[in-house]
Amino acid sequence: MEFKEKLDTYVEQVEYGLDTHLPPASARPSRIHEAMRYSLSAGGKRIRPALVLAACELFDPEADALPAAVAVECLHTYTLIHDDLPAMDDSPLRRGVDTCHIRFDEATAVLAGDGLLTYAFELLSKRYASQPEIGLSLTRILSTTAGSKKLIGGQMEDIIGETKSLDELEFIHLNKTSALIEASLEMGATIGRANAAQIQSIIEYGRCIGHGFQIMDDILDATSDAATMGKAVRADAAANKNTYVSIHGPKPSRAKLSALTQNACQICEALDAPFLSALAGYLNERVN
Repeated sequence: MEFKEKLDTYVEQVEYGLDTHLPPASARPSRIHEAMRYSLSAGGKRIRPALVLAACELFDPEADALPAAVAVECLHTYTLIHDDLPAMDDSPLRRGVDTCHIRFDEATAVLAGDGLLTYAFELLSKRYASQPEIGLSLTRILSTTAGSKKLIGGQMEDIIGETKSLDELEFIHLNKTSALIEASLEMGATIGRANAAQIQSIIEYGRCIGHGFQIMDDILDATSDAATMGKAVRADAAANKNTYVSIHGPKPSRAKLSALTQNACQICEALDAPFLSALAGYLNERVN
């Protein structure tokens, strides 16, 4: 199966999972469930949940990876809702549509993010109850990733002030962006019963594409426009924050991105993972 066709298949599975696993919009109180579903349905590439499914398929799964994929997307969407809030990035658009606090209101957006965060763990606890070893591992991976030393820590470093050094910038990149990509792959491999060496390799692949993903975001923010991106651009420059591009320049940033992609593809050769190898190239060439 060609890469794009395979990716579309994963995305279709994720869309089905989101629709079937989430509380209906009519569930009381309907406003919060409408807001949760609104943000989940606002588009997006579904890369992280697709990585859960793809990593699982590389091995010999004994459980369904779809609930874990949905949990990852719920957690990811919570971070986006909160990132967009007036107290954070104050963004009116996400993926070309109104952000949650614009479509509803700020209090509802906060609660919608909270609802998605907590539902991610509710889903893991329920859907893997009959396989407690897997369920416990998935909960450990996702909760550690979402915590104060990774996702929240990366966001905190980003909020504290202007990024002054490459070390600070890479801390933000690796924790705010790369950590959940790595966790998605580790969760899929865990469901697939991969061994320790295989899991470590797939985490290293995730770090390559995760770091590259953020570098590409910095490149696009400096070179693209709001219509193409579906959100405001030049926000970091307006806030006087350094980015990979502002520190290194466009050409060295592209070179670093290419090196990370090459490393990712080399790991995929060892894992016999052609889809993941093609995905690394796809992320390197995206326009938004």
